[in-house]
Amino acid sequence: MSGEELLRRHAADGGRIAASAAQGMGSTPALHTVVVTCMDTRIDVLGLFGLTVGEVHTLRNAGGVVTDDVVRSVTISQRKLGTREVLVVQHTRCGLASFTDAEFSEELAQDVGMLPPWRIGTFADPAVDVGRGMARLRRDPFLLPGTVIRGFVLDIEDFSLREIHPD
Repeated sequence: MSGEELLRRHAADGGRIAASAAQGMGSTPALHTVVVTCMDTRIDVLGLFGLTVGEVHTLRNAGGVVTDDVVRSVTISQRKLGTREVLVVQHTRCGLASFTDAEFSEELAQDVGMLPPWRIGTFADPAVDVGRGMARLRRDPFLLPGTVIRGFVLDIEDFSLREIHPD
């Protein structure tokens, strides 16, 4: 689907449907929770957790990796919009586990003549990376003390969740 198709769908009724779903809502998530997850199109965060629009903030990126921008967004979500919990949800068979930072950086350098200034964030095991992301959030000085941080790996085959309890 192209950008033009998305715009056509918006004009056809998408804008009205979205406005109706958001009617009367503020920007503060009702459940005071942030979900960090992968941009994988198979993951429907609202459906996965039985949510409706307005209940959580959803932060998505390649792999659901806790990056500087995720920390920035969680901090704003907490300090300006009242969230107090964070769920980090990565998944099995993630594309970021199929190559390395070095491999992809080299591909980019070969293609455009320079290395990317940002970290790719690949990982071999989503459970390990979820644990690292949780640890990073727990030690970040900008997040509010007492923030509840939990991590999960979503089985992309049956959509079950396995909670990760890092040491």
